[in-house]
Amino acid sequence: MTHFIKKFCRDQDGAVTVDWVVLTAAIVALAVALVLALTNGSVGVSAGVEEFMTNWSF
Repeated sequence: MTHFIKKFCRDQDGAVTVDWVVLTAAIVALAVALVLALTNGSVGVSAGVEEFMTNWSF
């Protein structure tokens, strides 16, 4: 039983999986932050265009 526990503690296969999960979660979080920033910016620009076109006369 002790041999199994020592072998389990030295095994590094699971650590690589954890690294990939953390890296993927960070990429997803950055993508969500980017989409939110772009959405907020585009709403502001579209409101400005709407205001300009509403007040524009021939």
